[in-house]
Amino acid sequence: MDRKGKEKILTDLKERLGKACGTFLVDYQGLNVEALTILRRELREANIEFQVVKNRLLSIASKDTETYVLKDYIAGPCALAITYDDLAMPAKVLTKFIKDHEALEIKIGQINGKVVELPGIKRLAQLPSRDVLLSQVLFSLSNVPTSFVRILSEMLRRFVNVLEAIKRQRA
Repeated sequence: MDRKGKEKILTDLKERLGKACGTFLVDYQGLNVEALTILRRELREANIEFQVVKNRLLSIASKDTETYVLKDYIAGPCALAITYDDLAMPAKVLTKFIKDHEALEIKIGQINGKVVELPGIKRLAQLPSRDVLLSQVLFSLSNVPTSFVRILSEMLRRFVNVLEAIKRQRA
């Protein structure tokens, strides 16, 4: 590849890494073309970018981005999974894929500039999706006013019952 081609790849990769909120380094060595194609399709369907990139280009492109915290882990054959919104989704797709294809190995990940090692990635994969978490939070928040109204109405009902009892007692 000529210098202009490398510069174009470098600027494109740097731009995407700058927008990313999470990146995961994987070792794809041992996967055949068919398995790699399946992995790419599953990641694409989950709105995750997957790219095999030269280590030197990745090191240079990651400077001044949050992905730079992974610089010490860039060695050997590396592929990069990049997410822009749902942080748990790449972990879910990759760990699910590993169950069927043991040749794939998750090296390390970063979320918002913090290194996440394999145990953390596995825990992240067990989380519900972002939409489910948001709906759970909204459901919890909607229960608070409902419970408050219930408590107030119960207090008023008890007060009315006390007044009725006093009225009957005096009558």
